Amino acid sequence: MKILVTGIAGFIGFHVARNLLAKGHEVLGLDSINDYYDPGLKFARLQQLGIDTKAASDFGRFCVSDTHGPRMTFVRMRLEDHEALLQLFKEAAPEVVCHLAAQAGVRYSIEQPRAYIDSNITGFFNILEGCRHTGVGHLVYASSSSVYGSNKKIPFETSDPVDHPVSLYAATKKSNELMAHTYSHLFRFPTTGLRFFTVYGPWGRPDMALYLFTDAIVKDRPINLFNHGNMERDFTYIDDITTGVIKVIEGDTTKRREANALYKVYNIGNNKSVKLMDFVSEIEKNLHKTAKKKMLPMQAGDVERTWANVDDLIEDYGYSPNTSIEKGIKSFIEWYLGYSARSQG
Repeated sequence: MKILVTGIAGFIGFHVARNLLAKGHEVLGLDSINDYYDPGLKFARLQQLGIDTKAASDFGRFCVSDTHGPRMTFVRMRLEDHEALLQLFKEAAPEVVCHLAAQAGVRYSIEQPRAYIDSNITGFFNILEGCRHTGVGHLVYASSSSVYGSNKKIPFETSDPVDHPVSLYAATKKSNELMAHTYSHLFRFPTTGLRFFTVYGPWGRPDMALYLFTDAIVKDRPINLFNHGNMERDFTYIDDITTGVIKVIEGDTTKRREANALYKVYNIGNNKSVKLMDFVSEIEKNLHKTAKKKMLPMQAGDVERTWANVDDLIEDYGYSPNTSIEKGIKSFIEWYLGYSARSQG
């Protein structure tokens, strides 16, 4: 299939694209490469896909992969650029859109709220319009576990109410689900939202816990443990996430169309909750070094515990997360040490 992957220079988008290419699909990648975190890491991911950094720096320039040829192309573009995006949809005519681009980060949404409206609301609207006007067969998009807000019932299920987000980031993701529902209803194309739960692994984002903790421990800086470390997360390894996303992308939507079930939302996680302190201990073990811990109160917009019920995704797509944190953290730290050494020298 020909698949448009937005956010392809991002953590999840890069891994999804790499695996789609390995399975023989054609990928058109889009990313604005903003400076929310080091653009160098984003360009390094693109290089892994055979995209030249200099060429990829120019907005609107189509770049062909050196390693995959015309099966992998990239264009730098902002989601907010409605006209350019619609033209891209018309020219590329993707069969499936995997929309992973967004302004990420719960805490950053408190400091820079406008970025979330521009990218996550206006940008998502433009994606929906592109799908509507060019006959895209299926829109698969990133939602987030953050939509559950301060729900106390564990594990989280997609049937749970999600009407009380505790950050603007969460509110934009809930808005995406509502917008997708409306477009599926009005314009009769399938949309599938995936509520990601704390994804980690090689090529991960520098603003996320595993990267932050590892970097701080290596450099003898203290790590910040909010809620005094009394947190639990459904940490999910990137390979398990990628496998699940691709199962949904490749899935046949015929039965959904026949059953008039065009709108779907799934949790995608590891199906278990891990104590933050156990996660930190595993990092320390792999680095052979004890972290300097700074215990802090709960931060605004944060939640104490997440845990995904993924029964629906297992039943409908055969999803099977099976990577332990021991294996996952080991893989990340091996990548981090190698990447840091290359970056520094």
